[in-house]
Amino acid sequence: MAYGQLLAGPRCMTDGEQRHWHKALLLLPEILHSKTFPLNVSAGSRLGEAEDRIEKAEERIQASEEATLEMLKLHVKLDEKLTEMESHSRRDNLRICGVAEESERDSVNMLSFVNKLLHEGLQLSEEMPDLQIQRAHRSLGPQPTAGAPPRSIVVRFLSFTVKEMLLHKAWQTKGFKWKDNHVNLDHDYPPSIIAKRKEYAEIRKVLKANNVKFQTLFPARLRVKHEDGPKTYDTQTEAAKDLVNRGYVITTMPAPPPASLTERIKQLSWTRVNRRATKATRDPTRDASYKEKLRTFRRTTPGATAD
Repeated sequence: MAYGQLLAGPRCMTDGEQRHWHKALLLLPEILHSKTFPLNVSAGSRLGEAEDRIEKAEERIQASEEATLEMLKLHVKLDEKLTEMESHSRRDNLRICGVAEESERDSVNMLSFVNKLLHEGLQLSEEMPDLQIQRAHRSLGPQPTAGAPPRSIVVRFLSFTVKEMLLHKAWQTKGFKWKDNHVNLDHDYPPSIIAKRKEYAEIRKVLKANNVKFQTLFPARLRVKHEDGPKTYDTQTEAAKDLVNRGYVITTMPAPPPASLTERIKQLSWTRVNRRATKATRDPTRDASYKEKLRTFRRTTPGATAD
């Protein structure tokens, strides 16, 4: 039945009955509104309360993420500073690699053994009888099994100048032979730097096989002298990709580094937007009566009156 026919009422009614019928139908929306209004108010207040709680929870999460990111930045700075301080504390140390286990057994102590090893291996003159070695010992850890590489020897000097002189002399001769073993000298780097420098192991083998000169820079960068000029790589991934593009064969390509915690948090974070309007700033027309809103969509028929 059309809305106009419903307002007109049954045809059997008299004119007075039709007027009463028409007025009763016009009052029907108000009656329905009076019945459902408390429910709408209750549901609206509960939805508003839920929105407020969700908004506060989002603000707390956002604040926690921002605080976490700041703490991660501080952690990175402190970690870099700690590594720098550890490297500085090891600047007078020297690490000797390739000396077979138990080679020092026939010496009085490790100091006398290292002194003899360096004099004979580097062919030092008798003008340097004392190398000013403060202490020396094998690197910490269990003794390796048969066939495994020997532990390195860590030597600390009283003079940084003596340590640098011995190191450069060993680099010039590319190490030396000791009891059929090749012995190398290097700086005593912190474990984190050693791990990063080891990542270039395969790349260094490929460069050596192709007679390409390179240099491992501090802390963990690789400088390669290509035909078109030298180039420095900051990471193993960067070096491997560029060498492959230049035609070198890298059998094992490094896997991409996993995303850091900072990157994962930034990917999951949302952008702060303006807060939703409060009751004080809310548009007053939003709270208008549902009756008034619905009346704007009501269709009228010719001859119908609205009271």
